[in-house]
Amino acid sequence: MFTILVAVLIVLVGSIIQGSVGIGLGFIAVPLLILLDQAYVPGPLLLVALILTILVSYREYKTIVFSEISWAIMGRIAGTFIGVAALVLIPDNKLAILFGIVILMAVGLSISGFRLALLPRNLFLTGILSGIMGTTSAIGGVPMALIYQDLQGPELRGTLSAIFVIGTLISILSLIVIGRFGTRELVLALEIMPGVIIGYMISNHTIKLFDKRVIRSAILLLAASSGVIILLKNII
Repeated sequence: MFTILVAVLIVLVGSIIQGSVGIGLGFIAVPLLILLDQAYVPGPLLLVALILTILVSYREYKTIVFSEISWAIMGRIAGTFIGVAALVLIPDNKLAILFGIVILMAVGLSISGFRLALLPRNLFLTGILSGIMGTTSAIGGVPMALIYQDLQGPELRGTLSAIFVIGTLISILSLIVIGRFGTRELVLALEIMPGVIIGYMISNHTIKLFDKRVIRSAILLLAASSGVIILLKNII
């Protein structure tokens, strides 16, 4: 019961931040849940993330830039196949190392200052990377955030969430096909689902309260620290 309560709290905090600024659940929840119980990643967390992105997309529906989504989704499909191949080929006892590497890679991308023009080619390429990272470790938001970082407020939250809804659904279906998402993962997802629902409800009131720069720095520090701990724990 203690593990479940801690997991719900982790997802709750991540959901508040993602519901407020458009990204954050994966960055916060993945490294901490892996340290708590690796079984929560990627399947269960992807399912609750899907619910959160559906809710945010509905709230910000009028601000979604639908004309750009198709290229990102095509890339996400391609990346998902690569991510699935990685999960099939890498032994279960080595997955934590993969998670740690992906977490640190996501942090590196976020602090790189790298900027991409909002072009169909770049949307497709970042979609591929998002598919790989999202399917293997439930952190698919970082690549898309690189290309949408100049959007503000509702437009950022709405457009990213719309892409995540379709992309996350594709990743979950792929995990089902390869036997990585079943009854156990569904039960684990239901255990932490209250964190998403409550976090989303709170985010409706915290959208204007968050300083994105402060939140971003805190998330990156937390993710980087956790990623290093995960690697050290599983390599040494």
